[in-house]
Amino acid sequence: MASLVGQLVVPTDYCHRVWEDPSFIKWKKRDAHVSLHCHNTVEGALRYWSDRNKVDFLVSNSAVWNDDAVERALNSAALWVKGLPFVKSLSGYWKFILAPSPTDVPMNFYDIAFGDSTWENLPVPSNWQMHGFDRPIYTNIIYPFPVAPPHVPTNNPTGCYRTNFEIPTAWEGRRILLHFEAVDSAFFAWINGVPVGYSQDSRLPAEFEITDYCYPCGSDKKNVLAVEVFRWSDGSYLEDQDHWWLSGIHRDVLLFAKPQVFIADYFFKSTLGETFSYADIQVEVKIDYSRESSNENILSNFSVEADVFDTGRSYDSDENIDLLSCNVAHLKLNPPSKASLGFHGYVLVGKLERPKLWSAERPHLYTLVITLKDAAGSVVDCESCQVGIRQISKAPKQLLVNGHPVIIRGVNRHEHHPRIGKTNIESCMIKDLVLMKQNNINAVRNSHYPQHPRWYELCDLFGMYMIDEANIETHGFDLSRHVKHPTQEPRWLSSMMDRVVNMVERDKNHACIIAWSLGNEASYGPNHGAMAGWIRGKDPSRVLHYEGGGSRTSSTDIVCPMYMHVWDIVKIANDPAETRPLILCEYSHAMGNSNGNIHEYWEAIDSTFGLQGGFIWDWADQGLLKEGADGSKHWAYGGDFGDTPNDLNFCLNGIIWPDRTPHPAIHEVKHVYQPIKVLLKESILKITNAHFYENTEFMEFSWSLNGDGEELGSGNFPLPPIEPQNSYELKWESGPWYSLWNSSFAAEIYLTITTRLLKSTRWVEAGHTISSTQVQLPVKNERIPHVIKVTDAAFLVETIGDLVRVSRKNAWEINLNNQTGYIESWKVEGITVMNKGISPCFWRAPTDNDKGGHEDSYFTKWKAVNLGNLFFHAGSCAVQKMTINLIKVAVTYIGVPRATENSSFESKKSNALVKVDILYTIYGSGDVIMECNVEPSNDIPPLPRIGVEFHLDKSMDQIKWYGRGPFECYPDRKEAAHVGIYEHNVDDMHVPYIVPGECGGRADVRWVTFRNKDDVGIYASMYGTSSPMQMSASYYSTAELERATHNEELIKGEDIEVHLDHKHMGLGGDDSWSPCVHDKYLVPATPYSFSIRFSPITKATSGHDIYQSQTSS
Repeated sequence: MASLVGQLVVPTDYCHRVWEDPSFIKWKKRDAHVSLHCHNTVEGALRYWSDRNKVDFLVSNSAVWNDDAVERALNSAALWVKGLPFVKSLSGYWKFILAPSPTDVPMNFYDIAFGDSTWENLPVPSNWQMHGFDRPIYTNIIYPFPVAPPHVPTNNPTGCYRTNFEIPTAWEGRRILLHFEAVDSAFFAWINGVPVGYSQDSRLPAEFEITDYCYPCGSDKKNVLAVEVFRWSDGSYLEDQDHWWLSGIHRDVLLFAKPQVFIADYFFKSTLGETFSYADIQVEVKIDYSRESSNENILSNFSVEADVFDTGRSYDSDENIDLLSCNVAHLKLNPPSKASLGFHGYVLVGKLERPKLWSAERPHLYTLVITLKDAAGSVVDCESCQVGIRQISKAPKQLLVNGHPVIIRGVNRHEHHPRIGKTNIESCMIKDLVLMKQNNINAVRNSHYPQHPRWYELCDLFGMYMIDEANIETHGFDLSRHVKHPTQEPRWLSSMMDRVVNMVERDKNHACIIAWSLGNEASYGPNHGAMAGWIRGKDPSRVLHYEGGGSRTSSTDIVCPMYMHVWDIVKIANDPAETRPLILCEYSHAMGNSNGNIHEYWEAIDSTFGLQGGFIWDWADQGLLKEGADGSKHWAYGGDFGDTPNDLNFCLNGIIWPDRTPHPAIHEVKHVYQPIKVLLKESILKITNAHFYENTEFMEFSWSLNGDGEELGSGNFPLPPIEPQNSYELKWESGPWYSLWNSSFAAEIYLTITTRLLKSTRWVEAGHTISSTQVQLPVKNERIPHVIKVTDAAFLVETIGDLVRVSRKNAWEINLNNQTGYIESWKVEGITVMNKGISPCFWRAPTDNDKGGHEDSYFTKWKAVNLGNLFFHAGSCAVQKMTINLIKVAVTYIGVPRATENSSFESKKSNALVKVDILYTIYGSGDVIMECNVEPSNDIPPLPRIGVEFHLDKSMDQIKWYGRGPFECYPDRKEAAHVGIYEHNVDDMHVPYIVPGECGGRADVRWVTFRNKDDVGIYASMYGTSSPMQMSASYYSTAELERATHNEELIKGEDIEVHLDHKHMGLGGDDSWSPCVHDKYLVPATPYSFSIRFSPITKATSGHDIYQSQTSS
């Protein structure tokens, strides 16, 4: 055995490659435990938490996402140990060298005398790939190395680290613990040349006692810490999550100084009375007395106590509060029964009267302080944490928090920083939480591994329900039929169990955690059953989650499917045999321009018993900052670092960009997640408070009314407080807006009810909008179809070669090509407005969702029929009618694949994918009515769009429209976009998705104007009985958006490309790997008819006036 241990702990001998042995997952590693703080007084513990909790939304303003993040990460590491006299951070710049494999590391690099002066300096914590060593690798499913478990490549990049430290003199006589918060993926550590331990699991701590290997306090010698980190280990087979593979010491490294006998771990438990009027409290405490010569009756020389303090008001006060006076419960030792089974540590019990309960809405926290005292009553050791009193329970088809079936409005969150990878910064974590709370997100799933300890403290503090997930994913085994999933293999049980046990032991006291997860996409088998059994025995106070095996196995208390369609989740909820609630662990895949039809999920969730919410995939685009050849930096994705294999941009699935700038889709998320619901049904306006704990006392309601886009009036809307899960109803005619509605002649009138916070909170300042809903009020008069009011104004018609020029002197001029049927130019007051157009258009730059599904994708089917490469041949173009103030020109187009554009007309007709008849009616007023009849071939797939395209002079960059906005919206993602009049410039219409595609659209547009700085331009609107349009305008052509693979590659055109669509296909978003746009948002290849009005516009006219002129009763 001694020789074996010698082999195991001297890795340079490499007789036994321990990083390829799933039975050897740790050596000399201490048992997992809660985060330790090593206080020396009770008051010091209380002051520590009082200071630590003084964080709010203002801190998020200092979040950084560029190179400054490197230093900020080191600053955060120092901040997190501030006020802890017996905790020392070793974070800083360490000496580092990267060897190509374990056999290539410098000989005896861990020795004290080894010379490291030529090594590089690397910040710790960090991932070495983020500092120029090795390369990041992004994969979703496939492993980045051959699957031959437990073996990993011989070429296994190995990082060698060295740093020095001294033991403070105040730590004399104490035990020293070396604590690594997380290292990816496996490592050995040495102190002064002596091996002190080995560990793997890239997302949880490893702790070793180094007391006997350190120089004495006051010594003039500095201790040398050396670490050898393997990029790949057998543990990597359990870490196949959908994210970047990054290596190194990526979380903090700490020294703890503990007394000879100390508090090693503790488990806080609370049981609420039936009416929640009191809570029975129990704390299980483990004492480490392993270095004592006699372990018998250790408490004859020591005593253990615990107290609960309610210090929450110290956050809101600048005064020096007597924190010790905030004691609300004292816990005493409960003598163990000799016959008792289970925990054999020390149990403290007490009672808390009238507890303030913790929930995501009201995240009240208490401070638990545990003290170990000697026989004289002096404090020997002191530990503390924040705790919440709440009850997680189950009822038929319901998950209950404090007796309420809370709705999970969640997101999945990876640890991801675009500059420093998996390393964390305080302000950046707070930024995530602030954005989540401000957008009505109340739950987070830690995907797919335990995250930084501070993240849990912040979720406790800000109020966020959490699923804590074990660092287990073996998705790539699905592609490797020659090997079994680890869950089926007994040799992997210890490693898998270790990850679950260590997660629970570290995080067990956090109020935010409502469910433990066994991991993600790791199949299902006996090892999962064993892990589930252990968790249920250890912590029955929470529920268990695991999607693998079909999301309905015996190892999950929640039916937790991913990417299941709405109709299927409703079917499960209505199944009387299924008694568990359904919460989607992943849904609404947010890849690029996505999240279509998310509102349909929430219509189902809000109306179906047994559906309790879900977690969007996912929070932030996992783009990494990469410097280009010109020195500029951009967001990079899989393959951009030369990494192979890779899964390209499948890491870009967020509702925010890597720098936490929100995507447009976040507005839709905020809307469907909003806690105040407004519904107009018949004559009743119903306002519902969907909160479970908060009434509306500290909310302000306001209303605004607009008619045909113009504001008619607004004001406050005083309501009596609406209690949680209750509604207030009124007849809409009794509201303060009625007189304005009654006196308005607008064709459309919309009422908007907005709810704002009256008081600042930890996550937002007063005045923040939490809910806003727009409803359309009945119209008083029957709507009249749009018509042109013909004037007697005469115009001049000239034929110049192939051009028909129609003009009115000093007013406008239109040049129409009588061969192609296109308007080649349009001038207003001598200024070129349109320089190319107007042509039919059925193509869009494909989105990620359009491409999803390989041969079944929409994009593949479109390409198969050459839909993206159509040439429109004018089969005929003729003047049908001409008077002194009116001309009608009829054009018939056939759309054929461009490859056949030079073939005969008869051949073109036989290959035509679509026939388009256009009738232009040009009036003396300068108005142009374009009537379109579209007849697609009946054997082509659903179309991306049915509409027209034209190009404006680039000076026409001021856009004003009456429709939905102000942000990007599409037919299946427009619930949050209110109908109104909005203004943007063309640059601001573009949405810089990292991978370009269709973007920037605005839905349900009634009219739009494009003007230059002198207010000269063109107007366009729906006409006759046509429905509102989908509109977009961009300096980037459709072809350019399709060509570029990164946003920064886009090249602006010489003009503005405008699309006005009668129909536009939805975005989809149920997932991004199958064609899943819902049927109602498809554009089937059937005949369509629509009309558009164009009109010149000058400083003397407005879009609203022109629109009104064609709709007046």
